[in-house]
Amino acid sequence: MQVKDEVLIRHSRGEEEYPALVEIWRSAVIATHDFLAKEHFAAIERRLAKDYLPHVSLVVAERDGAPVGFAGTDEGKLEMLFVHAQSRGAGIGRMLLKHVIAENGVNAVDVNEQNEQAVGFYAHAGFAVTGRSAVDGEGWPYPLLHMRLTGRADG
Repeated sequence: MQVKDEVLIRHSRGEEEYPALVEIWRSAVIATHDFLAKEHFAAIERRLAKDYLPHVSLVVAERDGAPVGFAGTDEGKLEMLFVHAQSRGAGIGRMLLKHVIAENGVNAVDVNEQNEQAVGFYAHAGFAVTGRSAVDGEGWPYPLLHMRLTGRADG
C-alpha cells in the first residue's frame, strides 16, 4: 500500500499516459517558460506525444496514483524533466534527476538559458556549464546552455 503523498518513480506506461504527461508539460512550461513565443509553445505541444515522448526513455513521478512529473533520457543525456506547476517545490524534480543519474547514467543536459530557475536547479545538483548554443534544437532563438555533471552539490 502506498502512503498518501509518497512519490513513486516508475517507468512510463507508454502512449496511454501521454495525455497526462502533455498536461504536466503544459503546466510546467506555462509556469517557467515565459520567454517562449505562443507559436513555439503550440508547435512543441502538438509534437510532444508523437515526436518527442516516444523517442526517450521515460520515467514518471506519481503521487496518489497520478503522474505529477516526468523525465526523459537518451544515451546519458537528460532530454526533458517537467513537474506539474501544482507540485513544484516539493522535491519531485530532484527525485527524478537523482533517479535518472543513478539508473540511466545521465551526465549531461541542455537548458534554456532564459530559464534561470532550471539553470540554478541543475547547477545545485552538480552540473556545470560547458558550452552554449545561440539557438535551440529547432533553430529557434532560445539559447541553450550545455551542462555536464561534475559533482554532487546537493548530496
